[in-house]
Amino acid sequence: MPVETVPSLFLRAATTFKKDAAFQYKKRDRVRSEYVDVSHSEMLTAVEKATRGLLASHLVKGDRIALLSENRLEWAIADLAILSAGCVNVPVYATLPANQVEYILKDSEARAVFVSDQTQYEKIRSIRERLPSLLHVFSFEQLEAEPPIQTLGDLMVEGTRLNNESTFERRISTIDKNDWASIIYTSGTTGDPKGTILTHWNFVSGVQIATDAFDMVPEDRCLSFLPLSHVFERTCGYYAMLHCGVTIAYAESMDTLTDDMAEVSPTVMISVPRLYEKIYARVLDTATAGSALKKNLFFWGVGVGKKYVTELLQDRVKPQTKLEYRVASRLVFKKLRARTGGKLRFFVSGGAALARDIAEFFYAAGLPVLEGYGLTETAAITSANLFGAFKFGTIGKPFPGVEVKIAEDGEILIKGPNVTQGYFKKPDITKETIRDGWLYTGDIGYIDDDGFIVITDRKKDIIVTSGGKNVAPQPIEGLLKTSKYITQAVVLGNQRNFISAVLVPNFENLTAFADAAGIPYENESDLVRHPAVIKKIGEEIERKSEHLAGFERVKKFILADTDFSIEKDELTPTLKVKRRAIEKKFQREIDALYEE
Repeated sequence: MPVETVPSLFLRAATTFKKDAAFQYKKRDRVRSEYVDVSHSEMLTAVEKATRGLLASHLVKGDRIALLSENRLEWAIADLAILSAGCVNVPVYATLPANQVEYILKDSEARAVFVSDQTQYEKIRSIRERLPSLLHVFSFEQLEAEPPIQTLGDLMVEGTRLNNESTFERRISTIDKNDWASIIYTSGTTGDPKGTILTHWNFVSGVQIATDAFDMVPEDRCLSFLPLSHVFERTCGYYAMLHCGVTIAYAESMDTLTDDMAEVSPTVMISVPRLYEKIYARVLDTATAGSALKKNLFFWGVGVGKKYVTELLQDRVKPQTKLEYRVASRLVFKKLRARTGGKLRFFVSGGAALARDIAEFFYAAGLPVLEGYGLTETAAITSANLFGAFKFGTIGKPFPGVEVKIAEDGEILIKGPNVTQGYFKKPDITKETIRDGWLYTGDIGYIDDDGFIVITDRKKDIIVTSGGKNVAPQPIEGLLKTSKYITQAVVLGNQRNFISAVLVPNFENLTAFADAAGIPYENESDLVRHPAVIKKIGEEIERKSEHLAGFERVKKFILADTDFSIEKDELTPTLKVKRRAIEKKFQREIDALYEE
């Protein structure tokens, strides 16, 4: 059977690699918790039974089945069963509130939904009367529900009773590579989310393109922690790893990530920039809080590391640099590498732009971050920096088989087998976005003389000041977030006479500064309004902006007294800031900045 669909990709992996530890998940008991191995054989049996169970529930080819769950082994079993039955997976972020879950299930006309636990089930229970298409609710755990909810285990038992002589291989051979595999609702930084249609071939061709470029082997281990509902993790951290026989271990939660890394010792990890920003800020804070000797040693090591990486990428490392780097590696970077489990070969970054300073720091530390680029509409695959073809400040060169060109207005256009057919029930937006086979991404950028793609900003986010200057906010926001005192930044100023920003401080570091300076405060709200704090943040902005043009510099700013959050509809489930939501929330304060 040719490998053209996700189930055929899975079947080939299971029958080729036959690993005892194809997947790993955290099992807790009253005494301790530990990772448990799941073999390819066990996974194949589970998927077969669950597939038959779905068919026994009278779900048919083309039916949409939603999957509302955190990352866990059952997510993969349910996903592969849905696709093996010829149905369409509609993944839903576990962090979404009930009203947004309702929108996705109603718009996709889902016939069934898998939920992970009681919390997710309560969302469905509260909206079920308004979902006329929904016939079945399945759960991964035993729930308190009336009438009782069928579990995944029950579904597997039901599948064994199905009187069907068709083998699993024969069953999945009826699925065509151009059949729909998933409808993925984009995070919706502006307006309602759109359902992006991805076929089996969109996923599989993307996986084959990417894995040919990355050097991954069955001995590798990947720690999965980004939401599988996001196309980046699903394609790169799940299907691609499956294709290469890489062991996939599921992190227990975001809060336990450090412990999980130490226990799993991953060799590959997929992440968005937020993780690297947090690690960088923590390391920087630790270094600057130490003695003068420790601080000087740290910055010496970082300088040596960056020099070594520069020479390495130019293939001309000097003996003196190599010697200095060996010392710096042992004295400065060894502990950081140990915190990742000690065996990490490389990270892959996507989903948003990674600040160059942070990328250079990680590479210098011996933890290369291979930054790539893709969209939901391209099954997460377009380009990436690779060993042997790497340039800081870029998103790499296009993968073989993927065409990229720049429109006259600077918009990045993409064509390839991984590009979506369009948006579910939205023909007008489909026609606007896909023209003559080219996907109009909405991203602005250029291709440099060496063939590397550089993104400057989102087309809709470009700020045009009242003086006619074009300002790309994302690079400025990235610079500001490298300050130990700033966690989030939203740069504003469209049709205004100067650039401003809404900033979320790093409250841990800011309170430490305030305590050391004897600044009185009772809570975060008091803290961000104190003149000495405002002055300190202003100095940080000036320091970080020294290489920016005058019209790109933040002249005034607002300090938020709480972090942005998904619950307050300020962040998408992939932790991207909803720019319009922030502008609306702080509209009065923003207007006051310019009135002054």
